[in-house]
Amino acid sequence: MVQSMTGFASEAGTAQGVAWTIELRSVNAKGLDIRMRLPEALLAQEASLRAKIAKQTFRGNVNLSLRIEQDEGETSLAVDEAVLDAYIKAAIKVRFRAKEQGLKLEPSRAVDFLGLRGVMTTADISDLDLPLDAIAESFDQTLSSFTKMRGIEGAALAKILQAQLSEIETLSAQAKDLALARRDQVAKTLQENLARVLDNSDGADADRVAQELAMLAVKADVQEEIDRLSAHIAAARDLLDQEGAIGRKLDFLMQEFNREANTLCSKSNDTDLTRVGLDLKAVIDQMREQVQNVE
Repeated sequence: MVQSMTGFASEAGTAQGVAWTIELRSVNAKGLDIRMRLPEALLAQEASLRAKIAKQTFRGNVNLSLRIEQDEGETSLAVDEAVLDAYIKAAIKVRFRAKEQGLKLEPSRAVDFLGLRGVMTTADISDLDLPLDAIAESFDQTLSSFTKMRGIEGAALAKILQAQLSEIETLSAQAKDLALARRDQVAKTLQENLARVLDNSDGADADRVAQELAMLAVKADVQEEIDRLSAHIAAARDLLDQEGAIGRKLDFLMQEFNREANTLCSKSNDTDLTRVGLDLKAVIDQMREQVQNVE
């Protein structure tokens, strides 16, 4: 089954007063590049998470983001006494100086201090008892959804590639018919040229001239290119039926497709055959763009 290199999945969960969000996304890459953004409390799990991703994914630039915070329903507040003491001392100093200036200030209330920056704190995430099993299970679900999405996109890619292979096959058949149709004309033209050369050349070696014209005929023959195109079509279809990473092999095949189409155009010496060759190149270029997304 064809797998795409692009995908996305996310999961969120809560347990033991802890909330987390997991995101997995990937884009095209030549190899497998896994990047992670984990909270410090989960850095010890990095190797395990990386191994799980590598077991499911063979190519692509994969990014994992895992965020953890205290569940809003379980948030506990505490007073930072050192900060509060500093504010109280500052308030006493202000009240004392105001009295010296003959100013009377309103009495301070406890709530006035609670709203001051740094007085109220929440528990640090590193102090929480993390539900590692629940987070691991949530990650496994995210990875499963991620792999499934890459598979769905890969199936869509496979349909596009199969259709493009069929189009290449149709154009190759047209090129074959055109090459066969012009074969007799090419032979007739070569015979006429041979006769013309011999008629206008004193002492010319007829065998040597015939040899040169035969070489020209071979160079103009595109049957070999058409046969190789057919072989590449069969090889590409076999790859699309295989499991695992096939993107690099398909990309190499696309180079071979393009080489045969270029040679066909350069050897055609025929308007209709050149047109078919150019159509082939256009489809091959389109197919190569799609192959860049295949794992």
